[in-house]
Amino acid sequence: MAMIAKQCPDIPVHVVDVNASRIAQWNSRELPVYEPGLQEVVEEARGRNLTFSTDVDGAIRDANLIFISVNTPTKTFGVGAGRAANLEFVEKCARRIAECSTGHKVVVEKSTLPVRTAEAVARILASSATNATFDVLSNPEFLAEGTAIQDLLNPDRVLIGGESPRAVEQLVAVYSRWIPREKILTTNVWSSELSKLTANAFLAQRVSSINAISALCEATGADVDEVARAIGFDSRIGPKFLKASVGFGGSCFQKDILNLVYLCEHFGLSEVAKYWEQVVVMNDYQKRRFSARIVRTMFHTVSDKQIAIWGFAFKKDTNDIRESAAIAVCRDLLEERARLVIYDPRVSEQQIRDALEGIFKDATGVLSDRHRQLVREHVTIAPDAYAAAAQTHAIAVLTEWDEFRRLDMGRVLAGMQRPAFVFDGRNILDVARLTSLGFEVHSIGRP
Repeated sequence: MAMIAKQCPDIPVHVVDVNASRIAQWNSRELPVYEPGLQEVVEEARGRNLTFSTDVDGAIRDANLIFISVNTPTKTFGVGAGRAANLEFVEKCARRIAECSTGHKVVVEKSTLPVRTAEAVARILASSATNATFDVLSNPEFLAEGTAIQDLLNPDRVLIGGESPRAVEQLVAVYSRWIPREKILTTNVWSSELSKLTANAFLAQRVSSINAISALCEATGADVDEVARAIGFDSRIGPKFLKASVGFGGSCFQKDILNLVYLCEHFGLSEVAKYWEQVVVMNDYQKRRFSARIVRTMFHTVSDKQIAIWGFAFKKDTNDIRESAAIAVCRDLLEERARLVIYDPRVSEQQIRDALEGIFKDATGVLSDRHRQLVREHVTIAPDAYAAAAQTHAIAVLTEWDEFRRLDMGRVLAGMQRPAFVFDGRNILDVARLTSLGFEVHSIGRP
């Protein structure tokens, strides 16, 4: 919405939310989301044609186009728990729009949704008591966190699905203000909804595929980076998303694959469901394998040993920790009674502690006294990477922040216990250089 406001200064863009504190953050200099370049885009348009408020009903009444952009987390209860998308917030939005609308509105699904959700939204909107009329479009987002601004300025494609040519053209007219028309794809609404899930499933599949090969590389003496480079030169494969790591995270990949699995099961496609489920199984295995390697390498025990965790976000250039591999690795190490000193340049202490407590909760959402004590007494948050590494037995690199490549590793080594272990879960450090300094380095997919 900020980019639309920036590129289309004559179009009023009104972002609303029921969460007043969240809206207050969007109206401040400290935005609730860290994304390179976002602050500048928001500040350029805010107060001109971009506004943030809690006036949900007023914004609905005034709008021609209404974007539903709410969270669709994986269900944790009831039918489809652990796989299906929770559409509670989408339905609440649709009902609110139906209550407040007059005239004709074009409602746009921006959230990632299961196939045929537009049908449910349309049925709810049709129940409007105000005699309002609606068209429903699907316009899934293909942004990557950390590069979202550039992705918006120069996208691979913009996808718009809808049954009404007139409604589709209204949205096309907005994007075509700065995006070439040939990059704006139009489909039926069901193809658009499924394309988002499929795109994320294919990307995650590539990550899990190279991570599966990384385990074989470690066993055989091959180097996964060399293997990835060799196969990436094949024009049929290409080099993207072939970077071996401790595992993928983020708000979309796992959620969307599990949603795809649930859809396949719903339609009786059990073999297809098992195929895609294996992508998630492989990702979980990679995280467990990394944790187990740390324990095995450090003489089969990390109890009461201090380990520095460099990076907690699921990837660099974001403060998003949803499904971050760091959460699972920290959980495993805490269960082994390690003492963790965690540093991330963008993730707050409260986010870290909430995430660690969250992963220890049982199915009913209860945190045991033992796990609460583990998080409270065995986790310290450091102000920088050097402080995190001081007096530690090992460092685990779990986010590929650029600053970790530029550190004075001689200074880091001087403050560590010996032997000084480094477990590079993102393969960003110079193994030969660190080894020459005196570190014992273990990375993903390397002998």
